[in-house]
Parts: sequence; structure tokens; C-alpha cells
Amino acid sequence: MPRTLTSRARTLTAAVRKRCADLARIETPSGDAPRLNTLAEELAAGYTATGATATRDSCAHGDHLVLNWPGRHEELPHLLVVGHHDTVWPVGTLADWPVEEQDGRLTGPGILDMKGGLALLEGAFALLADLGQRPHRPVRMIVVSDEEVGSPDGRRLFEQHLRGAAAVLGLEPAHPDGRLKTARRGTARVRLTVTGREAHSGNDAADGISAIDELVDQLVAVRGLTRQPGTELNTGRIGGGTRANVVAGRAEAEIGLRFVTTEAQRRTLDTLAHLTANRPGANVRTEVLSSRPAWPERSANPLLRHVRSLAAALGDHLDGAPAGGAGDTNLAGARGLPTLDGLGAVGAGPHARHEHLRIDQLGPRMALLAALLAVPLPRLR
Repeated sequence: MPRTLTSRARTLTAAVRKRCADLARIETPSGDAPRLNTLAEELAAGYTATGATATRDSCAHGDHLVLNWPGRHEELPHLLVVGHHDTVWPVGTLADWPVEEQDGRLTGPGILDMKGGLALLEGAFALLADLGQRPHRPVRMIVVSDEEVGSPDGRRLFEQHLRGAAAVLGLEPAHPDGRLKTARRGTARVRLTVTGREAHSGNDAADGISAIDELVDQLVAVRGLTRQPGTELNTGRIGGGTRANVVAGRAEAEIGLRFVTTEAQRRTLDTLAHLTANRPGANVRTEVLSSRPAWPERSANPLLRHVRSLAAALGDHLDGAPAGGAGDTNLAGARGLPTLDGLGAVGAGPHARHEHLRIDQLGPRMALLAALLAVPLPRLR
């Protein structure tokens, strides 16, 4: 089968390339329910054509999808595939950055993260169907609409379908060199809100309590958390006040945190939860918007060995490495479930204006996914 998969995948590459581009041309920023629902409908139609049954899971910020494909051995635990159809790009980005092909690459907003991965899985099932094959075991796929903002609603759906899964595969993009993702840092998005008291900054400055000054001091102190081993911090958004001649009565900041270990995450979030104001009368409130636990690297990884052997049979060399970013697979890996991510498109620049995928890697990655679906899993635990 390996040689057949590889040769047939080449003939389907053009169709998958077109599908990647078509999906990326549907702009789907997190929270835009009408656009996310349009893409959910389009994805459901594509996956249904490959033999899946599709169910929409309603969410006010955009529906999630649950797909199920039957396997040759229905009695076996399901293989869980994880994806998302939201992106970080606002509506209108396509106006000055259209989806196009350049030097063997497809570029465009969301093309790599992760419209490419969604198209590749559809192509893998079409590849198996063309060869008269079905997955070895039942396959279930969760496509959430809010992954880019931490899956605040999608998490419950993912955790529900984690139960009883034999293994978890993520369709996030691979490392730029094609390696899979074998571990991820934990993350948290935290909002700091400071309230003070407004006053005229000239006549009554002494009566005011500057929320902005308090927030600045708090952020300087919070940056000290990065001195703890295994903690990184980015202040991603800040705002407050109304006018230059008004003492600011309110200010807030959103910070992103990354953690190598669960202990570093627990320690840091506990510190943030107990922040107190420096100025009498000011108030500091901490709100955790989303968090994902660290998925640690495992010394033994039978799932990675299995995928490497499949890649070798297809004529490819493949390895894995930890990733700095987080995703829904953190929730599986943190529990010790057999988990691999980065099985989506190969490229570079997610969340950046040079985001792109490599067209020459669509065929090999599609063949690998098809092999993973069709070949029995080894003993993983």
C-alpha cells in the first residue's frame, strides 16, 4: 500500500491545493459566528462526501463540528483528530493580502493555521476512498470555532470526546522543517483590570487615583514573574483613560503567559490572583480568560515511532520535537494520552504576514495521514 498511497496522493495534490485556497478565502476570525458557520457548513459538506456523518454543536460565537467516519473494526476505540476553523485574521485582510501561489508556496491569511490541515484530512479520506479502503478503526474529528482564543467553549466538547480515545492527532501545522510536535508549553491569557478615580488633572489632581499609573506599576512587577524558571510573558494589549486632562479611572491589559511545567503555571497564576494595589483606593482585578496545561515531552513515544515507520515506508524521513505554542492537544498530552500534533500542512509564518504552506509537501503529508487512518495502531500504553 505505501507506494500506491504515494503515487495516488500526487494525483490528488492539485485538488487539495485548490481546497486549501478555497477554505482560506472564507475569512473566519474568532468570534464572527456568521462567517464561522458558513465555513462549518462548507467543511461538513466536504467531509460528508468522504463518508463522514456531521453534527453541528451550537455555540453563540460560531458552531463547532463533530465528524464520525466508520472503521473496518467498529469495536475498537476511536481515533480522535483535532482541528479548528477560526483564525487570528480580521475580516478584510484578504483585500490587501489575497490567497495566491508564489514560488511553490500558497500564501494567505489562515492558509497554514489551519485551513491547510483541514483540507489535507479531507484529501486523506478521499485518497482512501479512491483505493477502496476504509480506516482501520472509527475516526472522530472535532473542529472547534474558538481555538485561537483558547477554546473557552470548544474545550468542553474536546474533553467530552477525549474519553475512550485510542490516540489523539492534531492538524496544526508542522514545524517549519516538517517535524511533528511531541510536546507543548502550557499557556494562559489573563486580563488585569485596574479601577481608580477620575478627576481633573490640573484642578483636582490630588483627588484622582490614576488607574493607568497603577496598571503600569503592576505590569512592571508582573514582568518579574519571568525570572521564575519556565515562565514567559507577553503584554499583548493595553488601554485605559479618556483624555490627557482627566486622571484615568480605569485601565486594563491582556497578557499572554507560557509555561514549561504545570508547577510554573500554578505558581504564576496563583501570584497573579493575589495582586494588590499600590495606591490607596485603587483596585486590581485578575481574570483568567483561558488556560491550557503544559504537555510535557515523554522519554518513550510509541506513537511517534509508529508514525516515523509509516513515513519511512512512504519514502520520507520524519521526526518530532516540542513546540513553543499551545493548542487543544495540550489537554490530551497533559493527561498522558498518546498524542501527536503538527500533522497538518508544512510551512512557516502562522499569525504573520508571511504565512504560507509548501505545495510540494501536500502530497507526502496527505499520504501519511491516509496511512495513519488505514494501518492498525501498535500498542501505545
